[in-house]
Amino acid sequence: MTSIWWIRRDLRLTDNPTLHAALMVGDVIPVFILDPAFSSQSPRRQSFLYEGLSSLHKNLQTRGSYLVIRTGKPADVLRQLIQETNAATIFAEEDYTPYARKRDAQIASQLPLQLILGQTVHHPEFVKKADGKPYTIYTPYSKVWKSLLTVIHLLPAPENISTPENIFSEPLPAYETNPLFPAGEAEAQHRLTQFTNYPITNYSDTRNRMDLDGTSSLSPYIRFGMVGLRQAVHAAKQTSEVSSEVSKNSEVLGSQVWLNELIWREFYIQILYHFPHVAKTAFNKSLANIPWRNDESEFTAWKNGRTGMPIVDAAMRQLKETGWMHNRARMIVASFLVKDLLIDWRWGEAWFMENLLDGDPAINNGGWQWTAGTGTDAAPYFRIFNPILQSAKFDPNGDYIRKWVPELRGLNSKEIHAPWEKGIKVDGYPEKPIVDRSIVKERTMRAYQLSKEWAQ
Repeated sequence: MTSIWWIRRDLRLTDNPTLHAALMVGDVIPVFILDPAFSSQSPRRQSFLYEGLSSLHKNLQTRGSYLVIRTGKPADVLRQLIQETNAATIFAEEDYTPYARKRDAQIASQLPLQLILGQTVHHPEFVKKADGKPYTIYTPYSKVWKSLLTVIHLLPAPENISTPENIFSEPLPAYETNPLFPAGEAEAQHRLTQFTNYPITNYSDTRNRMDLDGTSSLSPYIRFGMVGLRQAVHAAKQTSEVSSEVSKNSEVLGSQVWLNELIWREFYIQILYHFPHVAKTAFNKSLANIPWRNDESEFTAWKNGRTGMPIVDAAMRQLKETGWMHNRARMIVASFLVKDLLIDWRWGEAWFMENLLDGDPAINNGGWQWTAGTGTDAAPYFRIFNPILQSAKFDPNGDYIRKWVPELRGLNSKEIHAPWEKGIKVDGYPEKPIVDRSIVKERTMRAYQLSKEWAQ
């Protein structure tokens, strides 16, 4: 019997429950559908996806299989493939975005589609309160999430995959490679191994340091399933258990902190699943009508790393050049846009989705609403990051700033975080920030308070 493995966000052979389910039936046709609904997504992320698909195709070829590429509406493409191949079942990894759920429900009503748990460790329906309601606070969610965690038995990549010959496949669209983030399962596995072998030891201490290579840099790979979240969680647990046996306390702590970060991903996925309105408006309805300033020129300065706030400019330039940004930097630039400039968080969310390799609807939305104070379990709306203090604390020597803002390379560690305070002017760089921070708190608090008053 033949089945279709409809690949969506699981570009891997290792620990792929969907592929495993398809193999249990017999011959497998690996298919990726270029859905027109996603034609306008980030060109950078599309290139990363296409490179990942090319890598997957080569992986499949070493196992006697190959990747079939088709363009069109998924329902139409899958119906045509079933007619061509007499495939009995379509297996796909379950996805939880509003678009994916609507699409899959429609297809399941017409075609033999089986959705398999694989994108997350726990299904969004599994981690709930005693009364059956979803969690909206991270800490109790994470406690229950951990209590439900059993031993994860990873599924090895199959040695052979039997696929019928001569199924028509379209060529992959052209793509540009990103030298900092080569796409594909092999690179993802390498990064996971490299991270859990050493950097995770100091992860709890260094993960917020923008000047250090202290994070896993796995987010783009997890986003496209080039490595599964199950395997990442398994690696974190395994590292923690092995370290406990030999009393490596820092490694245990690092593993636990990283595991918590992985759980945040699932937390935001289940938030979007249960509360799909967050994709368009504030989770906190009392903060859905903040009177934003939305100054276009200031937004442009923020996007281009020309705000005059060195740490913000460094982060925004890193994003524009590489498609990635350190997580601490993401919080700093988001707070600056929303709280300092009083620009709608949705503007920043959209810019991130346009540029981030790891741009994920649930994770990106959750992060922006957290910083804006409008989301579930968010930072208090009156919390406003001081970018100068954040810069001095998490880039103490200014190395991160110097890397991305070359105009400031001649400044020392005491000058570089706020050169205007020292009366320093640098050719080619703004003389001072585009906002006077002395007015920020009062202006922002008033705007948020107005929304709360209007909601009453």
